[in-house]
Amino acid sequence: MAASLRYLSDLALSTVSCLGVAAPALAADSAVIFMYHRFGESAYPKTNVRIEQFEEHVGELARGGYAVLPVPQILAAIRDGKPLPDRAVGIAIDDAYSPTWDVAWPRLRRAGLPVTLFVSTEVHDRAQQGYLRWDQIRALRDQGVTIGAHTVSHLHMAANDNARNDEDLARSNASFEAELGARPAIFAYPYGESSLEVAELVRAADYEFAFGQHSGVVHATADPFYLPRFAINDNFGDLERFLLAARALPIPVRDLSPPNPTLRANPPLFGFTIADDVGPLDDLACYASGLGPLQLQRLGPRV
Repeated sequence: MAASLRYLSDLALSTVSCLGVAAPALAADSAVIFMYHRFGESAYPKTNVRIEQFEEHVGELARGGYAVLPVPQILAAIRDGKPLPDRAVGIAIDDAYSPTWDVAWPRLRRAGLPVTLFVSTEVHDRAQQGYLRWDQIRALRDQGVTIGAHTVSHLHMAANDNARNDEDLARSNASFEAELGARPAIFAYPYGESSLEVAELVRAADYEFAFGQHSGVVHATADPFYLPRFAINDNFGDLERFLLAARALPIPVRDLSPPNPTLRANPPLFGFTIADDVGPLDDLACYASGLGPLQLQRLGPRV
């Protein structure tokens, strides 16, 4: 693919992604965000990345010509219409498990790579084994790590009502204010799942941005309250897949249907319009989780 770039769009649906190949372009308004959970905890392969895999990722990001930036800086630039460098990348860690302290952060810090940590506060309030202590979270913050919110109880928000979700967000913010002296500005939905109603609650709670964990590139036309991230684990952590994601560019779309990421049918009957400045669509393909490629019906003159 020396003469082309791979484009990928999450289409704002947690179960559907589309990719294709188009002519080269600069990605001045987009960035890739990688999401990790556990490091070197092989008993949890769905959320764990092996240490040797992680070291490969850190080495690639440190020496591969990327601009690894703090996630809030990436989001502010996209919101404000300011250009980002080519190959802009952000790093996020969810759930604040103990190996964040002694495995992930030392390697990231030595490589000079910033990271955002999304924290569900209840387990830290209880000093639950296997998770960071609040004094460690404060130390990470003081060393430049951005702290993001992840509810109080790791609540599956899309499956709960507004009252329960509001209570959870309020308790989370109270813990952050007590332990860190401030509320986070960015949020990540537990399990990566949201809905239009949940997103509105998160917006009303004064967060500026919110993330799911559906694969895709953060870009100027993405929903700021349902932003994509590339999830990394044992099965999806090999260097080839990492490179594919790290060098991806977005497929800007509009007229997305259905607009609600909470789906009643999987895969859904969905549609979208691709921006005119995206190159030839001959290689466009869409996939649903566990179902492989989907049948496409193309409408209009573009091919």
